[in-house]
Amino acid sequence: MKFIPSQLLYFFHDRRAQRNLNTLIRFVLILSFFIALYSFLFHVIMEMEGQYYSWITGFYWTLTVMSTLGFGDITFTSDLGKLFSLCVLMSGIVFLLVMLPFTFIQFFYAPFLEAQSKSRAARELPKDTTGHLIITGSDRIALSLASRVRQFNYQYCILVDEVNHALELVDQGYKAVVGDADNPETYSLLRADQAAMVVLLSDDMKNTNAAFTLREVAADVQVVANADSEESVDILQLAGASHVLQFMNMLGEMLARRTLGTGTRSNIIGTISQLNIAEAPALDTPLVGKTVKNCGLRDATGMNIVGLWEHGHLVPARPDTVISSKAIMILAGTEQQLKTYDKFVGEAPPMEAPVLILGGGRVGQAAAAVLEQRNIDYKIVEKNPKLIYDDIHYIHGSASDLDVLKAAGIDSAPSVFVTTHNDDLNIYLTIYCRRLRPDIQIISRATFDRNITVLHKAGADLVMSYATMAANTIINLLSPGKVMTLTEGLNIFRVEVGPSLAGKTLLGSNIRDDTGCNVIALSRGEEMEINPDPNVKLTEGTSLLVIGAAEDERRFLDKYQA
Repeated sequence: MKFIPSQLLYFFHDRRAQRNLNTLIRFVLILSFFIALYSFLFHVIMEMEGQYYSWITGFYWTLTVMSTLGFGDITFTSDLGKLFSLCVLMSGIVFLLVMLPFTFIQFFYAPFLEAQSKSRAARELPKDTTGHLIITGSDRIALSLASRVRQFNYQYCILVDEVNHALELVDQGYKAVVGDADNPETYSLLRADQAAMVVLLSDDMKNTNAAFTLREVAADVQVVANADSEESVDILQLAGASHVLQFMNMLGEMLARRTLGTGTRSNIIGTISQLNIAEAPALDTPLVGKTVKNCGLRDATGMNIVGLWEHGHLVPARPDTVISSKAIMILAGTEQQLKTYDKFVGEAPPMEAPVLILGGGRVGQAAAAVLEQRNIDYKIVEKNPKLIYDDIHYIHGSASDLDVLKAAGIDSAPSVFVTTHNDDLNIYLTIYCRRLRPDIQIISRATFDRNITVLHKAGADLVMSYATMAANTIINLLSPGKVMTLTEGLNIFRVEVGPSLAGKTLLGSNIRDDTGCNVIALSRGEEMEINPDPNVKLTEGTSLLVIGAAEDERRFLDKYQA
């Protein structure tokens, strides 16, 4: 009930609603005029017949006849009176049974319901709102970002320009507000000057306009913008963006860092301060067939195995977990520890065959650039002749054509990147490549999060989601070191030791058993202890760097950060 006054206020301030209300009032006045006229004529005709009734009786008779109730307790005896009764009855059918319901619904009830719905879509935030995140746009990145910031208890709002779109997001559980991204008043109402960050996720031109407009209201707020083209980066920075990110390029670079086509045993895929996260295939190492506890890795290098990839699935590195020849180990340690590991297992022979990239768009080009920097040969399969720049690294044709794949080197390639923007095609190509080469490493891009599991089942060893990668990048800017995505579904995140963990040892906290997560480092100010002793006591104010799958992360945050 407390929302009805605000809904009525919104309704009566709407110009269309005011016009509708005026029309309804005019109809009611016309109806009232006819009721009064019929009541007056009732008395005139009754007096002509020698009958006398009160004025209340006149109104009573008029309403019973017009509404077709016709109780029959008051009737005329003359033909004139009966003809008058027919006129009142027919006009009553038109006015009360047809026009009144239609007019009421059309000009009051339906607009009121519409206003009631619109009032659910907020147009401003409370004046005391501070430290929040404003997201413009509602694409996959925006929704993924909103879901992630909710996990870390940040306030946020998604800015859209249509009420119906905002209501759809509200019904899905998101906090949406309505406003124009190119209107300074919008950012004033959203308290942009008190926000922690504004994220612009529209196209380059809209982002430029929004950034420039925003700076009129909030000169110091941190602004993150997505740029589709290289030329837009400088323009967005000039418009006022603090950080300009090219998510497509970043996705390609992230895919390229996962290739196993290098001469070293361990491959660094992420870094937080002095902590390096690396992947290392177990094949042809002395670790195969041994358990995590008895493999001797910690004694030889000081590092821990924090997880293993088996056919695209993360397997927790429990003490009794056996390391198979097909496993890819996830290692956490310093740069020196990783070098020690490479010496411990022996250097792998470099791959002679080129890495295969299916799709020469922005993601494929970015992946190729990283491979070139690392002196790794590659071949790009692309059917659009406009995207083919040389004959050395490019193969023109369809990736679904066996002859084209053979010419590109599918039979000997150590890895294949599936980089098209179409998930259906990515699934198709993943199945095809896995059938042709059961032993090849397949790294695929996912546009929609719902297809991640399907791609794994299709045979992809690793899947990187465009939306999740972008969302985690933005969260890292919002709170540096808070989260890092290693691959889809596997994150490193930073949390503060709270009362529920303070005073306990890592061993006694049962974090791994209760949540499936591993603590890989402790951070106290500038000091970081990598692969800490299990018997070290946790103190409040210490930051934990934790690695775990997405579901394990949610379980950890629910248990220790609620």
